[in-house]
Amino acid sequence: MKKYPIGALIIILFIIFFAAMSNSKNKEVNVGGEQLPHIIAHRGHWDTEGSAQNSRKALELAIAHGFYGCEFDVHLTKDNRVVVFHDHDIQGINIQTTDYADLKDLKLPNGETLPTLDEYLEIASKQKGTKLILEIKGHQGAERNREAAREVHKLVKQYGVEGITEYISFSMDVCKELIAMDDKHKVFFLHWDKDAPSPKELKAAGFYGLDYAWGAMKERPEWITEAREVGLKVNIWTVNDEADMRHFVEAGADFITTDAPELLKKVIDEKKKK
Repeated sequence: MKKYPIGALIIILFIIFFAAMSNSKNKEVNVGGEQLPHIIAHRGHWDTEGSAQNSRKALELAIAHGFYGCEFDVHLTKDNRVVVFHDHDIQGINIQTTDYADLKDLKLPNGETLPTLDEYLEIASKQKGTKLILEIKGHQGAERNREAAREVHKLVKQYGVEGITEYISFSMDVCKELIAMDDKHKVFFLHWDKDAPSPKELKAAGFYGLDYAWGAMKERPEWITEAREVGLKVNIWTVNDEADMRHFVEAGADFITTDAPELLKKVIDEKKKK
């Protein structure tokens, strides 16, 4: 066996250590073999001074706090610009039937103007730690939904952030288009009640995971086990109550989406110490 000087061995050990630390970032957290969920900040980290839902600041804060993911919502405007906002209307104006020029100066509660997806992706492209949990809102008609999926994907590819982007949508048309474009896309189906598609049905359709409301998941707790059996990931939204957080941490969710990411972090940190 080749012998190395002590100094060289120390350097090699440091390289191995930091490589291991880097590779472990944002992977599942395990305590005694038990998986703990990742934290997704719902509409960004917004419930703090100077921030607002789906604002640029909310994304920047989610990144600064090191949360696994920042969830946000996008729409296509009438002239096919992609903007970041939750509701279909902003200040009484329907986003999807209005040109971007008539929307761009409208303000969020924190004083920012309506963000574009370009601006979000530019911010996100400067880091690799926080995932983009990108919700494509439903649009009028199947073809418009598919067009929204294509336009969003084009921008994600343009900014080189495919590796940190996970897609979610209530629209099956959106989801199927994303899967058809590339079966390696991480696509989660969003739903709100217990009549949602089963994990086996989603697996057969090419999904990466399910993203179901906390109430539905309490009524159908077996879905977490079923998802594990077919190799799907489980995200649960929007969990803001501490008792519910503890429930889903114990249940083995892969991800929990919350408006209170710092509270969820406290709950998970307490679990780690046990």
